[in-house]
Amino acid sequence: MFDVQGVRLDPESRRAWCGAQEVVLSRKEFDLLHALIARAGEVVTRDELMRDVWGTTFWTSSKTIDVHLGWVRRKLGDDPRAPHLVTTVRGRGLRFETGERPAD
Repeated sequence: MFDVQGVRLDPESRRAWCGAQEVVLSRKEFDLLHALIARAGEVVTRDELMRDVWGTTFWTSSKTIDVHLGWVRRKLGDDPRAPHLVTTVRGRGLRFETGERPAD
């Protein structure tokens, strides 16, 4: 079970909650969220996501990830213009934020 910033994910039952509300996710949405929340605080590259979620290293467009990520963000109430859960690290990948401030 993962619980980060009020988002809970149970890989065994393949269920997710945002706060007290259960969030219904498609298989790929769940897998994408799982890949990110399992490594919360770390940058996960798009190549890693394509390999781990879609089972391939060959892809022609990052739009697949962007579209699924948009659906996940919407379902979690994470504003894509100012996300606080899943952020884009330009030129590197995506990160599920832990909500903790980095040490100075």
